[in-house]
Amino acid sequence: MSRGHCILSHGFESGPDATKVTALADVAERLGWTHERPDYTDLDARHEISRVGDVPERLRRLVGLATAAVQRGPVVLAGSSLGAYISAIASLQVPVRGLFLMVPPTTMGPMPALDAASVPTSVVHAWHDDVVPAAGVIEWCRARSARLLMLDDGHRLTDHVETTALEFELLLGRV
Repeated sequence: MSRGHCILSHGFESGPDATKVTALADVAERLGWTHERPDYTDLDARHEISRVGDVPERLRRLVGLATAAVQRGPVVLAGSSLGAYISAIASLQVPVRGLFLMVPPTTMGPMPALDAASVPTSVVHAWHDDVVPAAGVIEWCRARSARLLMLDDGHRLTDHVETTALEFELLLGRV
C-alpha cells in the first residue's frame, strides 16, 4: 500500500524526464509513495499566450490531477520554477499534505503573486538565480515560516540535484 501520491511538475521549457523531477520521483518511489510527472511541454510551446506558455491551463491541468489523486489518499505537490508556482497555487484549490518548491517565482506577470496553503512546505532556492531573485523567495519563506534551503547554485540547481532530492526526502518524512 502506498503512503501517498506525489505530483512532480517540471519547469518551463523542461519536461517530465528532467533531472530534478526524475530525482524526486526516485525518492518518492524508494519511500513508498506513488508519483506522476505531468507533461506540460505542449502548453509551454504556446508562446503566443505569454512568454512562459499557458500558465492558467497548466494550473487547470495540475488541479485536475491533484483532485483525482486526493480521492485515493494523501498528496504532495512538488515542482521546479513554473512547476513550483503552479504547485503552490494549486494547493489553495486542492487539499494537499505538503509542498516542495524549487526556485519558485514569487510573481508571474499578470497571474496572482505566489501563495500556498498552510501545509508543511520546503523551498530550495539558489543564491545565484538569475531568473528568480533570492530576496523575494527568502521573504516569502520568512513570512510563512517555511523551511528554506539556500544553495550556491543557479536557477537550474544543476550542481545540487542530490542535495535537493535529500531535502525532498526530509519533507516526505514529515508529512
